[in-house]
Amino acid sequence: MEGQDEVSAREQHFHSQVRESTICFLLFAILYIVSYFIITRYKRKSDEQEDEDAIVNRISLFLCTFTLAVSAGAVLLLPFSIISNEILLSFPHNYYIQWLNGSLIHGLWNLASLFSNLCLFVLMPFAFFFLESEGFAGLKKGLRARILETLVMLLLLALLILGMVWVASALVDKDAASRESLYDLWEFYLPYLYSCVSLMGCLLLLLCTPVGLSRMFAVMGQLLVKPAILEDLDEQMYIVALEEEALQRRLTGLSSSVDYNVMELEQELENVKIFKTKLERRKKASAWERNLVYPAVMVLLLIETSISVILVACNILCLLVDETAMPKGTRGPGIGNASLSAFGFVGAALEIILIFYLMVSSVVGFYSLRFFGDFIPKKDDTTMTKIIGNCVSLLVLSSALPVMSRTLGLHKLHFSRAPRESDSAKPSANGHQKVL
Repeated sequence: MEGQDEVSAREQHFHSQVRESTICFLLFAILYIVSYFIITRYKRKSDEQEDEDAIVNRISLFLCTFTLAVSAGAVLLLPFSIISNEILLSFPHNYYIQWLNGSLIHGLWNLASLFSNLCLFVLMPFAFFFLESEGFAGLKKGLRARILETLVMLLLLALLILGMVWVASALVDKDAASRESLYDLWEFYLPYLYSCVSLMGCLLLLLCTPVGLSRMFAVMGQLLVKPAILEDLDEQMYIVALEEEALQRRLTGLSSSVDYNVMELEQELENVKIFKTKLERRKKASAWERNLVYPAVMVLLLIETSISVILVACNILCLLVDETAMPKGTRGPGIGNASLSAFGFVGAALEIILIFYLMVSSVVGFYSLRFFGDFIPKKDDTTMTKIIGNCVSLLVLSSALPVMSRTLGLHKLHFSRAPRESDSAKPSANGHQKVL
């Protein structure tokens, strides 16, 4: 009997591992396909000739797609964990959702951390150096020469970073044991380096989110159709049509030798056409879209911004008054143990909406900053170097989102408790095992 129980437990563990690996692969495949379509939408269209540069661009495209998929997974993982917790509380013994357990959630978090490190420190530097490489002088040009130069540059970059860390540690802490611990690269310094990157991402989020919250109203005002109050769209369309016709006549009558006048008139004509397109869109919009959608979206943005500010202010007051409210001192519930909100599923849904809203606001604020304004991708006209920069920026922001959400008190989910072995073998209400 003991031998049969041991074999049964081993089979259950094997099936659980296979199930979790399959689910992780399917989820990542969906994110990868969506990321590929997003990048190809903005990537600059080049010739389809199979030359060396085309192969390099294709390899860099695949690496950027992988990084963007990891960023999307890191953003969606926190809402997925919150939803999973509420589902397990609502249906604790349902046979059809037994695949949704703590082991799967912990595995997804571990994979997200591993792939984030891989993309941030290996894949994206490799893609950038590979794209900019030409091969060492004196060697035969080709992919092998470019790969060799890329690997050498990565090695030099790694040595530079490790040397800076070693010197900084030696200056701060003169203990010999701390200098010897620098050789413990895999278990200490790589996670520590990723934590430093997450800290930089948190600082960037704290800088970008207020800017994004203020810019969200202007961005939504550009995307939606505003109500036509005390405006005559037909009159404006007539005036724009006259301006367009006058500019076209001036361009036709000008001599081709006056280049600067022609360029100025062409730019002015392009602006008039863009304004005409906006007026046509406003004119074609229905009364419901103009008078209902725009005010409803603005009110919703105002409510979400107010709730976010109130929650953050309350959490800051709790941190000032109660020391145990610090994230390091709290021991929140694990997956499926307790609800994250006093309002149950409704409160969890509100937290998810706020997390997505803060992430979108931080991205809008990031692109609104003057220093990162050139990073804004353009449809069918974005270089691979700019795509790499956007992927790295989104990866840093997404890796810092769970830390910032935890610090600001937007969620209280705790992931430190490892899943129990008996969870996968607990029988359900209808007598079946949890292994599907």
